[in-house]
Amino acid sequence: MAVKPETKIPGGAFRPRVGRSRHFARRSQIGYAFEAPAIIVLAAITVFPLCYNIWLSFQHRVLTEPYANHPVGLANYQTLVADGQFWHDLLRTLMFTGISVSVELALGMVLALVVSKKFRARALVRASILIPWAIPTAVSAMLWVMFFDSRTGFVDFFLGRLGLPGSHLVWFNSAFFAWIPIILSDMWKNTPFMALLLMAGLQAIPQELYESARIDGAGSWQGFWRITVPLMRPVIMVALIFRSLSALLVFSTVFVMTGGGPGTATEVVAYYNWYQFFTSLNYGYGSAISVVITIVAMALALVYVRTMVHRGELLQ
Repeated sequence: MAVKPETKIPGGAFRPRVGRSRHFARRSQIGYAFEAPAIIVLAAITVFPLCYNIWLSFQHRVLTEPYANHPVGLANYQTLVADGQFWHDLLRTLMFTGISVSVELALGMVLALVVSKKFRARALVRASILIPWAIPTAVSAMLWVMFFDSRTGFVDFFLGRLGLPGSHLVWFNSAFFAWIPIILSDMWKNTPFMALLLMAGLQAIPQELYESARIDGAGSWQGFWRITVPLMRPVIMVALIFRSLSALLVFSTVFVMTGGGPGTATEVVAYYNWYQFFTSLNYGYGSAISVVITIVAMALALVYVRTMVHRGELLQ
């Protein structure tokens, strides 16, 4: 059936025929029908577990006490507020996140700038820098445990040959030095991911802007701060949010390398949450910790967004 043309009404405006409106409404309904399965699946795997976890955080649910399950209101959160171990773990996690993500952003930017240039074997170099990111986290962590082993690791060997301190240090027995291999392992694995995101942003910047800047007398450093950084701001924000949330939930690296030791010196908040769930079997308290971690992650993402937007307004 042919669609009738639009009719002109006084004032120069056009009013579509009713048949066309019904046609678009029908197309919208078809679109919603195709989207419905995906929405249902996403709700099943995200919304329902989240709501169930929040509900469970208000319950006394300990698997070793099967007949003592009952609502307790805010008791789990009150216990969490008074739990010094949780706050120590959260502080350590935030420090780990700040150090690792900052260094990964800097190194990722350098890598992205290097591999964005035209040179021979660029495709091979781009593929090779992604190898650490492709290695499973547990395997990567075990590699770094071997590197820093005080008897067979090459780190102590090279430090000794160069006459540097640390050649006879038992790294994983020190509450301070145990963090060095953990942070290096995380940086080695995740810097390529940061570089990949930043490289995609660099490809979208028109080269004419750099040429115009050079004509105006701007150097490479000025071009980086005046052109690259402002135009890369949205990409940097996305990269920081993704990596910060991932670092905030770091678990596998710590679990494999130190198990939270020595003592609890390298215990992070995700490890403590795992301990409450699968060792203490305290599902109510573990759920309360999960809710607080989610809130902290959302707050961190909001800080990034507000900071980057405010920074963008200042640059403009």
